[in-house]
Amino acid sequence: MSEEFTYDISVRFRDLDPLNHVNHAVYATYLEAARTTYLDEVLGIAAENLSFVIANLEIDYVRPILADHEPTVALRVERLGTSSIVMSYEIRVDDDVAATAETTLVHIDPDSGTSAPLPEEARDAIRAYHGLEAAA
Repeated sequence: MSEEFTYDISVRFRDLDPLNHVNHAVYATYLEAARTTYLDEVLGIAAENLSFVIANLEIDYVRPILADHEPTVALRVERLGTSSIVMSYEIRVDDDVAATAETTLVHIDPDSGTSAPLPEEARDAIRAYHGLEAAA
């Protein structure tokens, strides 16, 4: 099993709906915070120096996150393609899963706006962190 990256979230007042649940749309923001921190810490490349777009985002809500909760986002790389990365996530509260999610990121050439191969140093860092083997 590959190494997971974790990121702790602080629930902010603005994250909440009138029932003191974290609003469903905010979950995507929590995933983004974990993902951009991952890119910076694991790849050693600031997110603004890589050009990714989200090609797909799926979230399954398991239980609500409340105002007094302290969620953690756990991230894993499931697939590493030539120009894409599939990441899976669990948002946990006290080791209980509150949501699961998956994103597909596509690396693009910022000048042309078309998909482009991931830089080799990024691929190497992802493989090393998650124990992934290079494709033959």
